[in-house]
Amino acid sequence: MRKHAPMPPARQVFTDPVHFLAFGFGLGLSPKAPGTVGTLAALPFLLLSAQWHFMAQLALAVAVCLVGIWICGESARRLDSHDHPGIVWDEIGGWLVTMLLVPINPLTLVAGYLLFRFFDIVKPWPIRWLDRHVHGGLGIMLDDIIAAVMAGLVLWIGYSWHVGDFTHAML
Repeated sequence: MRKHAPMPPARQVFTDPVHFLAFGFGLGLSPKAPGTVGTLAALPFLLLSAQWHFMAQLALAVAVCLVGIWICGESARRLDSHDHPGIVWDEIGGWLVTMLLVPINPLTLVAGYLLFRFFDIVKPWPIRWLDRHVHGGLGIMLDDIIAAVMAGLVLWIGYSWHVGDFTHAML
């Protein structure tokens, strides 16, 4: 498998359900920063689940991540690519995981988005190791899930320490 195949034509992404999901409903076709743009495909899921009980939010995140193992792996296989930059379902699952420990509001959404993108792009240990050594759909999803857990913990700590500042800023 090649590291990165060329970007598939939009017609292929929009007519193939696997690619359509893997490419974040088309957002992964962005010519610049497809992962950063594609992460935004999680926003409707986050807003929809904002008032759900924690266990329901967790179930959604787990389901998206588990389904993503197959979706990302199958899309990568069809594109003959290890982890094509346009495949962003892993970013969708990642942002959902990042937001699990804090209430969803404009400030936590922005902070969670930025933290998740930071950890996903910088790839501190063990994320970079996982990205290089675990292949297929599991590898595509796993490095983003670990980045999301790291981002979520930092977000939760920041939120917990500054909850008064967050609450005051929202008023």
